[in-house]
Amino acid sequence: MSQFKFWNDVNNLLNMEGPVNGPVPRWQKKKESSGSLNSSSNNSSRIKSSSSLNSTKTPVKGAKGEFQKCKTPSKTPTPNKGSKTPSGDRFIPSRSASNLDLAHLKLTQDESSKSESPTHKELQKAMSENLYGADISNQKILTYKNKAPSAPEGFQNPMKVIYTQVKTPASVKNCSRYIPQAPDRILDAPDIVDDFYLNLIDWGSHNILAAALGSHVYLWNAATGNIEQLLELEGNDYVCSLSWIQDGYCLAVGTTEGTVELWDCSRSKKLRIMEGHSARVGSLAWNSYVLTSGCRSGQILHHDVRQREHIVSTISGHTQEVCGLKWSPDGKYLASGGNDNVLNIWQSVSGSHNSHSTPLHVFTAHQAAVKALAWCPWQPHILASGGGTADRHIRMWNCNTGSCVNSIDTKSQVCALLWSSNYKELISGHGFAHNEIIIWKYPGMTKVAELTGHTSRVLHLAMSADGSTVLSAGADETLRLWKCFPKTAAKAKDAEKVKAKPSALKQSIR
Repeated sequence: MSQFKFWNDVNNLLNMEGPVNGPVPRWQKKKESSGSLNSSSNNSSRIKSSSSLNSTKTPVKGAKGEFQKCKTPSKTPTPNKGSKTPSGDRFIPSRSASNLDLAHLKLTQDESSKSESPTHKELQKAMSENLYGADISNQKILTYKNKAPSAPEGFQNPMKVIYTQVKTPASVKNCSRYIPQAPDRILDAPDIVDDFYLNLIDWGSHNILAAALGSHVYLWNAATGNIEQLLELEGNDYVCSLSWIQDGYCLAVGTTEGTVELWDCSRSKKLRIMEGHSARVGSLAWNSYVLTSGCRSGQILHHDVRQREHIVSTISGHTQEVCGLKWSPDGKYLASGGNDNVLNIWQSVSGSHNSHSTPLHVFTAHQAAVKALAWCPWQPHILASGGGTADRHIRMWNCNTGSCVNSIDTKSQVCALLWSSNYKELISGHGFAHNEIIIWKYPGMTKVAELTGHTSRVLHLAMSADGSTVLSAGADETLRLWKCFPKTAAKAKDAEKVKAKPSALKQSIR
């Protein structure tokens, strides 16, 4: 066969339109496979073939004993990394929490019921409320979980303070420290006299609380918890006021008979009885060895307890009962508040611990009795005063200039005021109508906390010797201790540096 005839037969064979019988040559397989890949890549250049993506290379043994790599499609397609796959979570209804009767009723309701008259709809609503306890139009067919069971009555979650965020009103200032909303301890105070004008609680520098309950005076040692009775008055006489000396165990007791008794509480011994008032003594205040007493008649006496003739000065600045008396920390001013709605500021006599007989300032801004008085410990010339039910205001006074620097309406009767020695804050005890304790941030007078629990008005407040605890005495015959002012490490270190001053009185009382 000539060479020309051979290539002619080959061309005829390649140009045949029908399939070629017999095995396909290896070079043709390779050409066809490469051609199909190229054509697919040209048609969709940005999308790859699913067979090439979803295939795994599995070694297969060839004819000559060699292992060749061939592409085998996998059974489960693997999604692209950038594609979003639906999650496999399901909503599974709770059969026990679902009302199957209600669900059947709602599924079988006729659509024509939606076009019923208003009267018929109201009837259906009333029947559904009686049968199912609620309006079925707002009920769901499927319930996915049960509601959490309600806590038993009186249960308090101990983790509530840590994990619960309560939206505080704008008037309450955010506080960095934790202030307990419940008292640390509650003491019974039976027979405490419910009288706004009396002063029946005082906490001494030796951490002993004195409380007047009717005709009795009890001493509670806060360090040991021991309670003992100091005295009991005879007949119909009862205690109207109490006051500890600044540093010592001497306690002054005012009575309804107009007398003032001095007691040495370390020995439970009466030291002397001082007379001079014609009516009950409702307020007492110490300034070193001078004891100032206020009477129901409006009279104020200064007693020098070292002398036999104890009355050293008599002043008259009120027309009604003197219910508030406080000496400033530096002994420069005496504040007196009366039931005549008058607040007087008396300046001390130079070189003495009593005051002049003429008031330095007369303030008449209050519209009710002025009983609550408190001097600022770090600004001795700043006085806070509170008015009764008809006034309800706390007012700040600069006694150096005689001006009112701030005033705020508390919306409640102000019965008592205290300054914190650990923080720049003021505490107020209130009566009608909220019966609560409020902690104020000074000088802005924004609320830091509101402490509730008393079922009647808070008549008296007292501060512990270390300044960390406030005691409130209410007309509900309870004493409640609130740990509102914990000492920080820095404040405790500063307190240790301050040395205790020696007692000015010692054993010179006759």
